[in-house]
Amino acid sequence: MGKTGISGYQYLKKNNQISLYDDNKNIFIEKNFKKSLLDRNKIQRSKFDFILISPGININKCNLKNYLKKNQKKIITDLDIFYSHHSKNRIITITGTNGKSTTAKLLDLILKDHKKDSRLCGNIGNPILSQKKISKKTLFVVEASSYQIAYSKLFKTNYAVILNISPDHLERHGSIENYVSAKFKLITNQSKKDYAYVNSEDKYLKKKVKKSKIFSKIIKVNP
Repeated sequence: MGKTGISGYQYLKKNNQISLYDDNKNIFIEKNFKKSLLDRNKIQRSKFDFILISPGININKCNLKNYLKKNQKKIITDLDIFYSHHSKNRIITITGTNGKSTTAKLLDLILKDHKKDSRLCGNIGNPILSQKKISKKTLFVVEASSYQIAYSKLFKTNYAVILNISPDHLERHGSIENYVSAKFKLITNQSKKDYAYVNSEDKYLKKKVKKSKIFSKIIKVNP
C-alpha cells in the first residue's frame, strides 16, 4: 500500500469502519495496520459502501478482478473523497501524457509567489488526502493521471488543463480512444462556470473536443 492508500486510510479511519487489502501482507504488519487487514477470501465475502482503490491497480488483471468488476460502481478514488469534502475550494487539475509534473510545479510556484495558499498534490507524490489546515482560500493544483481520472466518479475541477495526448498506457486502457476519454473526463464533468484549457495542436484533443458534449468554456492554447 503506497502513499495514496495510507493517506486514504488515515483520512477516513476516524469516522468510518475501514478494511484493507494488499497482495503484500507484510506492508500492513510493518505499518501497524494489521487489525484492519482482510485476506482475499474475506474481502470477497464482504459488502462495502465504497471501495477506495489505488490508481495503479488494474481491476482486469489483479487477484480481486472478479470481485472488483462485480462491484465497479462502488469504486472511487482519493480525488472523489477529497471533492466530497472540499468542493467549494478552487481546484486546478493538470493532466497529459507529458509535462504535467513540470507544469503543475510551475503553476504552484507562481501562485505561491502571488501569496496564495496553493497546495501541489495528486499524482506528483503528495496525496491529496494528506493536506492539512485547509481554509476557504486554499487552492489546489492537482496532477492527475489517466488511471485516477478513469476510476473517479465524483471529482470535478474548476480549471482543467490537458497538455497533450500521445499513445501511452494502452496496455491498461485498451485503446487510444479509451485513453483519451479517461483524460477528457476532467472536461466532460465540468459545469458552465468552469474552464478547460486544451492544446489546440493536439490531433487527439481536437477530435475529442468536436465530438464531445462540453458545458465548460474551452480555451484553446497553442504551446
